[in-house]
Amino acid sequence: MRVAISGTHGIGKTTLVEALCARLPGHVTVDEPYYLLEEQGYEFDFPPSSADYRAMLACSVRSLRSPSPSRAVFDRTPLDYLAYLAANGADPSEEVDASTLRLAFATLDLLIIAVATPESERILPAAELPGLRARMNDALLELVYDDPLDAWNDTPVLELSGPLDSRLDAILDVLRPASAGPDAGTTGAGAGRPWPV
Repeated sequence: MRVAISGTHGIGKTTLVEALCARLPGHVTVDEPYYLLEEQGYEFDFPPSSADYRAMLACSVRSLRSPSPSRAVFDRTPLDYLAYLAANGADPSEEVDASTLRLAFATLDLLIIAVATPESERILPAAELPGLRARMNDALLELVYDDPLDAWNDTPVLELSGPLDSRLDAILDVLRPASAGPDAGTTGAGAGRPWPV
């Protein structure tokens, strides 16, 4: 099973990725493109430039399109970088080839969107660049529901906007039938149908 978590910075994605990976036997964590590129010697601006976001977008597409690992939890998806670009005024539909993006999202069994909420803002530590954080969160939600590139419409989507301490269980509840075998039914999310939790 291949699962990915998208969301703005400082929302607890990496913690959730690690916790989820620990609960899914045989699954490995795929680091977010920022760290993958940094390991290769890429030097980012602060805050990241549009060129930086494009580099992370391309890296994210490559990660998803790679057939291995077949059991993985991805920290971020191309949607994140499209949302950051949109938050900085770019048109997401001009940033990437839609067919390439479609092939990348087709490799996922579930796309999870971690949403910034008033509760998360109150509980989580203050994030850097709060204005960008809020704009990215809004752009991400708009992208996932509008799908202007027609690229992830067939990918089951789970929106996490409920209490932070229930997010892991919400994901596991959706994944449990799928991980139990082919006779256990569907994940419940439904292809391309966002399911708020």
